[in-house]
Amino acid sequence: MASIAAGSADGATAPRVRFGALALAGTASLGAGAIHAAAIGVHGDHPAAARTFAVLALLQIAWGALALVDHRSPVAFGGFALSVGAFSGWVLAKTTGLGFIDGLGEVEGVQWPDFLAALLALAAALLAIRVLIAGRTAGDRAPKTGTLGTVAFGVLALTLVGMTTTSTHQHADGAGHVHGTGSETAAGTGTHDHTSAVVAPAEYDPTKPVDLSGVAGVTPQEQKAAEDLVNITLKRLPQFADYRDAEARGFLSIGDGFTGAEHFIKWDYIDDDKVLDPDYPESLVYEPQPDGSKKLVSAMFMLAEGSTLEDTPVLGGALTQWHIHDNLCFTPDVAQPRIAGITSADGTCGAGLKKFTPVPMIHVWITKNPCGPFAALEGVGAGQVKAGEERLCDHVHGSSGS
Repeated sequence: MASIAAGSADGATAPRVRFGALALAGTASLGAGAIHAAAIGVHGDHPAAARTFAVLALLQIAWGALALVDHRSPVAFGGFALSVGAFSGWVLAKTTGLGFIDGLGEVEGVQWPDFLAALLALAAALLAIRVLIAGRTAGDRAPKTGTLGTVAFGVLALTLVGMTTTSTHQHADGAGHVHGTGSETAAGTGTHDHTSAVVAPAEYDPTKPVDLSGVAGVTPQEQKAAEDLVNITLKRLPQFADYRDAEARGFLSIGDGFTGAEHFIKWDYIDDDKVLDPDYPESLVYEPQPDGSKKLVSAMFMLAEGSTLEDTPVLGGALTQWHIHDNLCFTPDVAQPRIAGITSADGTCGAGLKKFTPVPMIHVWITKNPCGPFAALEGVGAGQVKAGEERLCDHVHGSSGS
């Protein structure tokens, strides 16, 4: 007994827990897998995408656990291949889209959850290749004092951030899954649970959690898509708060400030490949202030030339309504057309003026509106809606405040 105790004391026979480069890679893979696992439910509207995240999460977590206890070269090679594949898939998703996976075909901007998962996958790949290059000894070498705790804490922090922000994921088509965590919107929008009990409808207040429930006939998926677009617009549109910055980026006023709502349009954005993207809004709406300043109040998203009201994306059901402007006359200035009147009874413009082919458009307000977050303007600025439809005014979520 004494000899056994002595052997344990000097470490001659006691097992040694080794935590080298490969185990660090495993830790990073566990974090990436956890973030991907959290994203499964967020992509529930697209079964193929959800299955992809489920398989990837399972592989990353399984390999991460194996790498903590088995530092052999085949394990390192498998982890390197898996992590490089995960990172490469992310790069493709952000540059060309993964068209062979339903729900991942559209190119999306980089967002925190996917960025952190990709970062951890890249770290796992680099650590795994280090083991393969330097040999098993490098993989088994114990880190300096404090390294293990520091790495574990760092990976845990990144993982928690990634997992808790998966609910803010926004798809390129606006039908994403932004449920607005506190970090998601500039206005501090909060979370909304579609599985919770029905609550009384609330007015749309951009400083509070966005809740567009309470409208008859709107499915949970339609409600979520509408809330997603509002949340991402609340977050991203304030980058254009100063109209002078917008002008520097190519937005030009159409000269309708006298109506109380001045539209700045970037004409190049109308025919780009971005739809319902607040980083690339076709038009910005500013409200002239008494002191001469302009307050950003809304985005006006527009479809490409040639589109009609029959081509509008499915978004929000009865919560949303697209419109066109088929009665506006503009100056012939190619660089900066400005509104100069409306059409005559026969639908034509006066001499020297030009009528543009109308395209569908929809507002998303980042301020309160009496007809809710997707309201059109009033009067001449209201435009025309699809034949047979009544003009939408969402009194359920409308507000008299500003």
